[in-house]
Amino acid sequence: MRVIGTAGHVDHGKSTLVKALTGIDPDRLKEEKKRQMTIELGFAWFESQSEGEIGIVDVPGHRDFIDTMLAGVGGIDAVLLVIAADEGIMPQTKEHLAIIELLRVNTGLVVLTKVDLVDDPAWLELVEMDIRERLSSTCLENAPLLRVSAVTGDGIAQLRAAIEEVLAPLPPRLDLGRPRLPIDRIFSLTGFGTVVTGTLLNGSLCVDNEVEILPSRRSARIRGLQTHKRSEETALPGSRTAVNLSGVDVADIKRGEVITLPRLLEPTQRIDAQIELLQDAPVSLKHNDLVKVFALTSECAGRVRVLQGQELKPGENGWVQIEFEKEMVLEKEDRFIIRRMSPAHTLGGGVVVNPHPGRRYRLQDSSVIERLSLNSGTALENRILALLMEKPFITVDEIQNRLETDSERVREILAELTGRGQVSVLAGLTDQTTGYLPRAKWAELTAKSVQLLQHYHQQNPLKSGINVDELARRLRISQDELNLCLREWLKEKVVKLQDGAIALPGFEVRYSSNQSRRLEQFTAILDQQPFLPPGVKESKDLLTDDVFQSLVERGALVQLSTEVVVRKAEYDLMLGYVIERCSRGELLTLAQFRDHFNTNRKVSQAFLEFLDRKGVTQRVGEGRVLKKKPPKNPSLGAE
Repeated sequence: MRVIGTAGHVDHGKSTLVKALTGIDPDRLKEEKKRQMTIELGFAWFESQSEGEIGIVDVPGHRDFIDTMLAGVGGIDAVLLVIAADEGIMPQTKEHLAIIELLRVNTGLVVLTKVDLVDDPAWLELVEMDIRERLSSTCLENAPLLRVSAVTGDGIAQLRAAIEEVLAPLPPRLDLGRPRLPIDRIFSLTGFGTVVTGTLLNGSLCVDNEVEILPSRRSARIRGLQTHKRSEETALPGSRTAVNLSGVDVADIKRGEVITLPRLLEPTQRIDAQIELLQDAPVSLKHNDLVKVFALTSECAGRVRVLQGQELKPGENGWVQIEFEKEMVLEKEDRFIIRRMSPAHTLGGGVVVNPHPGRRYRLQDSSVIERLSLNSGTALENRILALLMEKPFITVDEIQNRLETDSERVREILAELTGRGQVSVLAGLTDQTTGYLPRAKWAELTAKSVQLLQHYHQQNPLKSGINVDELARRLRISQDELNLCLREWLKEKVVKLQDGAIALPGFEVRYSSNQSRRLEQFTAILDQQPFLPPGVKESKDLLTDDVFQSLVERGALVQLSTEVVVRKAEYDLMLGYVIERCSRGELLTLAQFRDHFNTNRKVSQAFLEFLDRKGVTQRVGEGRVLKKKPPKNPSLGAE
């Protein structure tokens, strides 16, 4: 799901355009109908062919409601810059465009509305030329420009198609396991109670989740979730979401607060940031100036401490620390807008580098500036998380090479992500083989493994467990990756190793009463003549094929050939005898082996040829000698 926002001057037809696109009137207030002007945020959506549902946030265009506009564009994927054909670019067009640029909303379209009011084609050409000139060197320089009439419907179908086209290349919203829903609307519904809405970021929310409302730190529970009036059990990142809350009243919640999971986020009253001032900012930003900060749906007054020099002039950028008058809920890499307190005017914007700096800095401290520079980067944390989702089990060296960054910085970020519970570490034998993957992926992989083993045990009750190759294949991971998982699963007692196979901790092979009776009879025969065992076919007849195969796989029986099988205890005695005789440098003949164990030629030949194939012995003339130091367990891989 994608969310786009409108932008543009008052009375340029933004709301009318949204209604023409979606069939939903975003202006819901009586005052808006009366004044024919958007005052509050409006919401609508339409179903696209390739992008699914596309939500639209409609914002006010009047300069008196710029604060409301800022609350609507914080979490959007793209923008519709709406310009009326009969007026062209106006003051709020410019300010809205500047805000979109500062928030780095780099995807969008330019919509020339009200073309039905212009009869002169030359005028339309002139307006379009002016728009292209004004948009040069902006984020919308190469954006499609479409002519539309919401009244006649001309261009609406083409606009829908163009919206899909510009959204298609955007990467999916990542589920970083840190859900937060900045609240942009609060209301009460009869029979339901408190409902809040917003664009969900960085994670998923589920019905019955216990949640925390920040910065007020109130607790609540999710009674229900809706996306575009459709009930959902889970709301996904990037979706316009309505959350029905129990445990709180409408009066307890304010726009700008954040719904998140308990103990996941921590409000802050101070941030380190990098800011840039607009070229046409009316004044410089001086040290200790009081400004209004807008981030996502929240706003708060804050005092700016310029860390380099005494001021930032229009068009300049620099490092600052901002002290808020009240707590804010901000994360690293969040973008924000700063406006002059009075008279109100947009000065610039910035990005959060450290949401919890902890202390004030000395001015002109070069070490502080160096640390902030290293800590900023181009959303390195999110790039690492994206890479982990693309390639689970990735190592530090691989991350460093893919992102072309410093390995120590990668380790620092991985340590932070691990500490916050976003990333799982699977320790290898060396640091170079230690793998990292998102915690959600690790939980999914663990749950899938348990489910696979449960099913395997049900289907194969006589097998000790699944072998490594088979489990890796079913999980669609490599054996090396599975080995990393196994170390962790064994430590956490998620699985156990049993007879060389992988099984659930509580699983044991259990034979039926009939199978147990057959096994007792078979064991009695072997006890009477341990070195003259029944052949493979006779053993299967005595035990049944399933029980026979189970005993071979568990290592209780060792199949020497297609016709000969021996018990593990007898196999070990025979192996010990061969190694002891041959270790003295003696040549061991088949007849000597046969006579020592009072067995027959068939069993003797099958056993000695089995050791030849396993690389324990080799034939020399009529006898055998040791080929090399024998394997610890030559019975593994028995035929």
